[in-house]
Amino acid sequence: MTVPGGRRGGAVTIADLRAAARRRLPRMVFDFVDGGAEDELTRDDNEAAFRRLTFRPRVLVDVSERPQAVTVLGRELATPVVLGPTGLMRMVRHEGELAAAAAAERFGTVSVQSSGSSVSLEDVAASVTSPQWFQLYPWGDRRTVENLIGRARDSGYEAMVVTVDVPVVGAREKDLRNGLTVPPEVSPRTGWDLVRHPAWLAGLLSHPRPTYANFVGLMPDARGTSGLAAHTNGLLNPATTWRDLEWMIRRFDGPVLLKGVMTADDARLAVEAGCQGVAVSNHGGRQADSVPAALDALPEVVAEVGHLADVLLDGGVRRGGDVVKALALGAKACLVGRPWVYGLAAGGTPGVERVLEILRDEIDRTLALIGRPGVASLDETALSRDFASGVVSLLTT
Repeated sequence: MTVPGGRRGGAVTIADLRAAARRRLPRMVFDFVDGGAEDELTRDDNEAAFRRLTFRPRVLVDVSERPQAVTVLGRELATPVVLGPTGLMRMVRHEGELAAAAAAERFGTVSVQSSGSSVSLEDVAASVTSPQWFQLYPWGDRRTVENLIGRARDSGYEAMVVTVDVPVVGAREKDLRNGLTVPPEVSPRTGWDLVRHPAWLAGLLSHPRPTYANFVGLMPDARGTSGLAAHTNGLLNPATTWRDLEWMIRRFDGPVLLKGVMTADDARLAVEAGCQGVAVSNHGGRQADSVPAALDALPEVVAEVGHLADVLLDGGVRRGGDVVKALALGAKACLVGRPWVYGLAAGGTPGVERVLEILRDEIDRTLALIGRPGVASLDETALSRDFASGVVSLLTT
């Protein structure tokens, strides 16, 4: 299946790709991708926060050139969009995380490979020529953490993203109601849902079963794929502290970005610990519910550490205009998770490429229409006066 762009019947927006993903995937897999924790209040508010902002356009500005390249963690990116870490993507389509790396390389940006990936970090690194970034959960077993960090370093990953908002697994109640397993199993409970999607089922059955590829052989006591999943979740460590983060930073010996920061206090501590960047993120609303939208938390983090570290925004981006709004509030770039997975489900690697193409073109068009000659010209004055005054007040208090 291809995902044409700009032609009638093709995917014009991220919403189109989401609709295509919903048609192609069994309900349990789509809900795994699309769902959030508990009542999904935070998941929904991540998107709603962007709708609460409006632009303050200027006219008669020369916008014949609109460069959108940025430098993040020392890496120049052709567009301020990074493909965020999402694990177990071979449950969605057989290419899995390989598609993210390939699409990112083609569009001059980077993908962040999850430590929970269904393709090993070595195989992802070998599939492309440009270095990718590696994501790490602070698992409780230091030998496991040290193994993963060493393998990422040896495979050429140029930056490490440490995700710290998962001390325990959030309550994704849709997954519980759907009886989701890793990998999805045909059973009396799930059988009809799976067989109604023959293309997806054929892909699942004709390729290696999705599993936590980075842990195969690393946990001999885990029995089978489902046992490996349970064992991996059991390694999550609610006792992790800033001292543990400092140890991980020393082990990697390269640029580190802390993902899951939602307050100025934690952003400052991250920089003091040695991080070169922070990602303002609530895990896409998949962990704690009833926490602020990531965009709403962005200004206080930028005010605290924006002059010291690269600040990224993760959560709720569905339009190129959303990226422009985040950059106007001080973010260097945005991480996107669900959008690229929608593209993967809809059309494999070409689908992920289409996601980046849509966002790139929407960023470009938005810059032109609001009178901004490139992303470097963005600041809070690009947003409506009422909101901009609130940001200025925050930055000066």
